[in-house]
Amino acid sequence: MRHLPPPSPYTGLGRLKLFLALSRTPHGLLDLATPVVVAILWLGGLPPGSVMTLGLLAAFAGYTAVYALNDLVDYRGDREKLRGTSPERQSGYLDAVMVRHPLAQGFLGLPEAVAWTGFWVSISLACAWRLNPVCALILVAGCLLEGVYCLLLRVSQLRALISGMVKTMGGLAAVFAVDPCPEPGLLLLLFLWLFFWEIGGQNVPADWHDLEEDAALGARTIPVYYGAKGASTIALISLAMSVIIGGVFLIIAPLTPKWLLLPGALLAGFALLLLPGWRLFRLRRREQASALFNQASYYPLCLLVIVGLTLLCR
Repeated sequence: MRHLPPPSPYTGLGRLKLFLALSRTPHGLLDLATPVVVAILWLGGLPPGSVMTLGLLAAFAGYTAVYALNDLVDYRGDREKLRGTSPERQSGYLDAVMVRHPLAQGFLGLPEAVAWTGFWVSISLACAWRLNPVCALILVAGCLLEGVYCLLLRVSQLRALISGMVKTMGGLAAVFAVDPCPEPGLLLLLFLWLFFWEIGGQNVPADWHDLEEDAALGARTIPVYYGAKGASTIALISLAMSVIIGGVFLIIAPLTPKWLLLPGALLAGFALLLLPGWRLFRLRRREQASALFNQASYYPLCLLVIVGLTLLCR
């Protein structure tokens, strides 16, 4: 006799929660702080209201689409990993505050996940094009790179470099939204600041969280390939580079007064990046990796608060 799958516990508005979980919306909302901070720092003040509104919509739709795209491309691998993952292993992890990988768990169907992703891609593309066609090109590049990143799961641990590039896209798009001809040197500093934050504070600890499942799956991630010592070293060095390069960027950026901006940003970098990164380097346990991921995820939001206070003190 054929056994039917149990009914989904998510009905009505609960279905919306599944789509938000597919896009890791809590994390995406934190990421929204990055383009806002970058735009203000680049201009030395608030962008025009129309640019800010259109930019926020483009950024929200873009992050929503890219996170969903990650689960779409990688849903078979996620399904294999989730088979051996207990609910306790997800507790306290930012990307599991909602339903983790709802597509891989079978709560969402592939067609509706594709439709959700396509809808937000189209919204983001339309808004980005209105801001600057270069912003739209950056979005397309980010989506393509995210797909390549997922496909390289069993191929190379160097796929982490692609992840670092993808996470810079929101900040780079924010620059072109407010400045059609940005200064290349300052743009490179911004890229490296965000790139090293992603590697040390997001990619390595996120993959560390899934270390056992990835190893069983034959995945090639930095923690699997280099081990605990190597991965924690890479994370700590990357975070130190991010804090240093970010400090240089803030010195050059036109936003003033520096007496509040620079010490505040360095303090945020120490508390949310370097300190948890050092704990991971010393203890090398999954709990410290999850804590680093969570705290580093709040780094852009903390910078936004500091930038806001800087504007008020002018």
